[in-house]
Amino acid sequence: MLPLRPTVASRIAFFLTLLLSFPALAQESSSSTPTALASKNASSKKAAAQDAATENADLQKAIADAGNDRAAMVRNLDAFLKKYPESSQRPQIYRAIVESSLQLRDFPRATEYAERIVALNPEDTSMTVLSIQLLDRYGGAEGWRRAVSYCTRVVDRLGRTSLADKPQRVSAEEWQNDQKRDFSSLLVVRGRLEQKLNDLSNAQKDLAASYAALPNGAAAESLGEIAELKKDLNDALRQYARAFSLDDRADGVSPQRELRKKIGNVWRLAHGSEDGLGAYLLQAFDETAAAAIPPKPIPNKGLKEPYEFTLRKAPEGTPFPLADSKGKVVVLNFWATWCGPCRELEPHFEKVAAHFSGEKDVLFYGLNCDEDESLVAPYLAEERPKTTILFADGLDLLLHVNAFPTTVILDRAGKVAYRSDGFDPDDIEKVLTDAVTRVAHPPENPAPNTATARP
Repeated sequence: MLPLRPTVASRIAFFLTLLLSFPALAQESSSSTPTALASKNASSKKAAAQDAATENADLQKAIADAGNDRAAMVRNLDAFLKKYPESSQRPQIYRAIVESSLQLRDFPRATEYAERIVALNPEDTSMTVLSIQLLDRYGGAEGWRRAVSYCTRVVDRLGRTSLADKPQRVSAEEWQNDQKRDFSSLLVVRGRLEQKLNDLSNAQKDLAASYAALPNGAAAESLGEIAELKKDLNDALRQYARAFSLDDRADGVSPQRELRKKIGNVWRLAHGSEDGLGAYLLQAFDETAAAAIPPKPIPNKGLKEPYEFTLRKAPEGTPFPLADSKGKVVVLNFWATWCGPCRELEPHFEKVAAHFSGEKDVLFYGLNCDEDESLVAPYLAEERPKTTILFADGLDLLLHVNAFPTTVILDRAGKVAYRSDGFDPDDIEKVLTDAVTRVAHPPENPAPNTATARP
């Protein structure tokens, strides 16, 4: 039976039944003699056991009478709590009511009982966060103020955590990223609550801190709204453009249509028309994207010759010194996972590489230029290219590669002997084969007979 997914009612019933098998003991009271004390204790325990049995029976009846009816379950548990307001099972019953109320979309009741759990156990982070979410969406001004205090409580708790609190199965980097993401999310929620309460100064501080911890569209959009209210049109444009560029909402609902209206309106207020807005947005997108990606050390920085570079094999990262290729002809295909034409070029590139496979001094490498290297492994697993794939590791910068695909042939001295930005699929195999042949077999060193064949 375990693999079956139980109904809400059966989950609640099972959970509460377990808890009710441990009735609380009554407090001991004093007496003048040991005999009297023992007698009184026995009497108190018997009375407590009877009370617990009655309470348990009433709770079991409330659950049984509800059956699979969630609404009845909530009514019955609510009535039980009115009869037994100090029941020791309150936390579990509260949770059962919260769960059922959420499924019934009775958000006021879910909010009430979620806050009751938080009052009983302020360290219950998951229920505190649920209370924040419910109050943010369904609470009025008083509820928003309580949600702000809950946010502060969780933010402070996050600030007290350290790597010593990290679960063993989670890496330090993953744990730190999760902490940063949680911190940023809580700050943006608190900032937007403060914005609703018209506490704009604190809202700006929290939203700016959220964006600084982890660039996100929600914080940027709210900062834009506050800047617009303050008539700071330049900052409003900057923040709206950031939000437009990020488009990273966790709920999957893209806000870009509304953001486009906001940006257009502020731009027209500032400039009288939308002339120049397109160029501004493209520049903002590039700047935002660059800031959102943590800067990485530039590999091979300062080197001036290709054969001085040490690249890495993709995706495992094994060092691959290009010095081992010096004295040979090296054909490089610079590509990225997001580039459609790169995907189209690959089979042509492989055919040309196969044509020269008998010439050990002609080498073909694909050089990946993705900023996010985590995209490479799944791409290679899907495409299974036949040529050796390396990370560009700064060689693209040295050779000023700024469009994809770009094909470069280095001669035996490491000088660029051929370059093509883009390709024509109708003749790429002939053009590239001829170019490799010219570099590998100049007139003073004619090619062997097989080199004149075409793939």
